[in-house]
Amino acid sequence: MKATETKVDPGIRLLFEMSRDDNPRLFDDLMRFNKGPKRVNRLRFLAHEGLLAQQWLLGTTVPAHEVPAAKTARSASDIAVARQTSQAFEVGSGEAEV
Repeated sequence: MKATETKVDPGIRLLFEMSRDDNPRLFDDLMRFNKGPKRVNRLRFLAHEGLLAQQWLLGTTVPAHEVPAAKTARSASDIAVARQTSQAFEVGSGEAEV
């Protein structure tokens, strides 16, 4: 393949508004930084970590009989929260992508 035939992936530009009512913890975390690159990088980092957590949830769950009893409740709640987060960002057939 020649250099002129390589396809360059276009970047993604996002513009969104968020109020504290939407997600107080995320809002407060992002507001620690002034407008600009630091806030964008924090959001980028959180998105990346969310993707890793979602992949972990889908691929590396431990069977319940192998989890010590003390950790079972915490693990179950972590998985439930991860599932809710995953569902919140899924795009259904009737919803529009932004």
